[in-house]
Amino acid sequence: MLCASCESIPFASLISNDDAGLPFVSHIPLHLLASGDDVTQWKLLGHVAKPNPHWRYLTARPKALVTFMGPQAYMSPAVYPDLARVPTWSYLAVHAVVQARILEGNEAKDALLKALIADHEPAYAQQWMDLGQAYQHKMLQGIVAFELAIESLECKIKINQHRPESHAAMHAAYTQGSAQEKALAAWMQDLGWRGEDPDPSPH
Repeated sequence: MLCASCESIPFASLISNDDAGLPFVSHIPLHLLASGDDVTQWKLLGHVAKPNPHWRYLTARPKALVTFMGPQAYMSPAVYPDLARVPTWSYLAVHAVVQARILEGNEAKDALLKALIADHEPAYAQQWMDLGQAYQHKMLQGIVAFELAIESLECKIKINQHRPESHAAMHAAYTQGSAQEKALAAWMQDLGWRGEDPDPSPH
């Protein structure tokens, strides 16, 4: 489930400290390298533009946090069978503690870009090749690529799992709602939180 979340929602927030000790955030797509069930063997690959100072902060302080925000939506208290309730917000997110390493050389940068192209627009691969080595080299000089080795990974799910009396109405409402709400309804179904399951704890 965690692996699927990172792959289906590749746009992440990379968070680390700047030279003043303040949080610094870059919003970037990342490519997941995952094999097996041991998340400490997984890696994320990404890059920033060279003028973005984040790569310098990662060089000085390699430990960072990556967050992926999944579907999220408002939840009305109307889903409860009684009135003494308040609104809340439903969401899914993945948090990864990572150790960063700068990838040196055009070969590593080119491999990263090709992985991202394969993720998002495979047909562009030929256009990238047809641009020629001189143009490719210029583009590669304008980015800094890095590998983020995952040290720990945590999925945060808040879909009212501790309030099973709301599940049937909540699932019905989300099923008829926006794209984000429909995505939450699908997660509720996958997790068995639709009102039929007597055990609302995660499976």
